[in-house]
Amino acid sequence: MGARIIVVSNRVAVPESPRAPVAGGLAVAVKAVLKNRNGLWFGWSGKTDDQPDPELRIVEMNKITYGLFDLSTQDFQEYYNGLANRVLWPILHYRVDLQEYSRADASGYMRVNRRFADKLSTFIREDDIIWVHDYHLMPLGRELRARGSKNRIGFFLHIPFAPPDILQTLPSHQDILGSLAHYDLVGFQTENDRDNFGHYLVTQGARQIRGGAYEIDGLRVRVGAFPVSIETAIYSRLARNAGRSPLAKQVKNSLGGSRLVLGVDRLDYSKGIPQRIKAFERFLEDNPQWHSKVTLLQITPKSRSEIKEYSDIEAEVTTLIGKINGRFGDAAWTPIRYVNKSYSRTALAGIYRAADVAMVTPLRDGMNLVAKEYVAAQDPGDPGVLILSEFAGAAKELDRALLINPHEIDGVATALKRALEMTAEERRVRHSPMLDYLMENDIKNWADGYLSTLNENSQSLGLLSGIRAFFAGTPEQRPSLAREAAGFRN
Repeated sequence: MGARIIVVSNRVAVPESPRAPVAGGLAVAVKAVLKNRNGLWFGWSGKTDDQPDPELRIVEMNKITYGLFDLSTQDFQEYYNGLANRVLWPILHYRVDLQEYSRADASGYMRVNRRFADKLSTFIREDDIIWVHDYHLMPLGRELRARGSKNRIGFFLHIPFAPPDILQTLPSHQDILGSLAHYDLVGFQTENDRDNFGHYLVTQGARQIRGGAYEIDGLRVRVGAFPVSIETAIYSRLARNAGRSPLAKQVKNSLGGSRLVLGVDRLDYSKGIPQRIKAFERFLEDNPQWHSKVTLLQITPKSRSEIKEYSDIEAEVTTLIGKINGRFGDAAWTPIRYVNKSYSRTALAGIYRAADVAMVTPLRDGMNLVAKEYVAAQDPGDPGVLILSEFAGAAKELDRALLINPHEIDGVATALKRALEMTAEERRVRHSPMLDYLMENDIKNWADGYLSTLNENSQSLGLLSGIRAFFAGTPEQRPSLAREAAGFRN
């Protein structure tokens, strides 16, 4: 089965039972990484206590091994609620104005990363491959190196990566963002995110070398774009069956013949929910003929409610929806249905399939798997229409969607009208190539692509790049190119 792969993330989602469905995009990704491979998933158990259990726990479930440990209440507040979600999340989403940096939180973030490294170092083998995920654990590679690890260590960022001038507003950016140079391979969702990281390294004194790599302070790090995906074929089958479920039928019947427009987002300021609701209001203002004929169902589970910015956006969204429903609604029709609860993967698949339009309109998003799930869930013979923000990573792949600027309220309203009035033929023409793309580029393709790149011999890649450059160069250039390809430098 090859070398053991250790997947490391902030939170480890252990299923409640062997038959419980996999929950969350990261859990689906880890399942794809470890399928038919020898490995385990390592990280925080999700439990906090003033006096946490110091022992590492090993759990086996559905042929996956989990390594779990607890955090203290202070660790959770400083590392997770503090620096990770009050500083790194807003900055990496281009929202410098929302960061709330404190030295105590920065210290807690580093302390927890050291704790991850201490726990992980106790059972790393020489030939293990370590794959670290997301912004919570950026310094972990450096901490493992400091403990003597010579393993291949990769990192993947699931959220956006902002340009250097934004990143440098973080007071300790060299210690946190600069620590990514200690990984062998740093992966991003898009080429734009990858290039922003490269530009950041250059501002810190790095130089770009062959094979998509940078050298800085004696370190060599390779970078790449690896757009994360979904289990397309499985999800498509799930939606086909779920579309006939009692819930999906109940949702459809409750509309009384109205068309269904769907939004599914975690309650977060990056998702553009207020802008989407304002665009729906503008659509109703401009198109009275659609009154009583269309309903927006906004499914928005709450998250991080203890953080002020999240409670503020909840209040804003609730107020907007109440105003619109009061203005346009009547006894027989509620324009916007707002639901603050989570649905199972199966239930959501059925609702996706029932929706005539999906509005996926984040202000900034690393990928946004809702867009991909919606496309996969559609009936190919009678598909719905995806309205997608150009600032979501998914827009680089799902380019047959109606791409919009979420800040342009009139433009989003116009796109919604176009989506609702689109012919079946145009809907099929738009949907088919997107579904074909997702079938070919599914979550397994993502995992295999990243791991094969991490496992490539960087010296061989450099030699291959040099040989290509040799044959592409002029006769006068070839002697020096040949020396480079062989590993010599002046």
